[in-house]
Amino acid sequence: MRVRDAVEADAAALASMTGRPEGVVRNMIHDRSVRVATTGGVASEGDSDDDGEDTPVDAVSGFVSFDVRDGAVHVTNVEGDPDAVRRLFEEPVRFATREGMTVEAVLPTDGTAADASESIGFEAVGSGPRIDGASTTRYRFDPEG
Repeated sequence: MRVRDAVEADAAALASMTGRPEGVVRNMIHDRSVRVATTGGVASEGDSDDDGEDTPVDAVSGFVSFDVRDGAVHVTNVEGDPDAVRRLFEEPVRFATREGMTVEAVLPTDGTAADASESIGFEAVGSGPRIDGASTTRYRFDPEG
């Protein structure tokens, strides 16, 4: 598994994972820090063997998006298979640790992301808002705690 920065060529793959329109995903790629986990030797923008083609949907095993506001790193979206999600959570944690910040995430209570976040040190800190009718939990990772 390879983790790299997301590029516009990943928009179709990420849109298929989230059910969002490609344009919305493309904006997310531009507006936030987005990392993708890929399988195999898929070319991406910036690689010397890039052929300009979109990343195949089945080559992306997950992604995480995050941004910084109010002195904390906020995970705004995470999707993928369990191994990819666990690995992808390391990206905002690494950034937060380097900058001396906490990481916060609101995750569905019945999903892979909650298990993955707890496995790397996130702690549930309360219930979150309902998203699309589903219950969520707020999680926090404090690198100093």
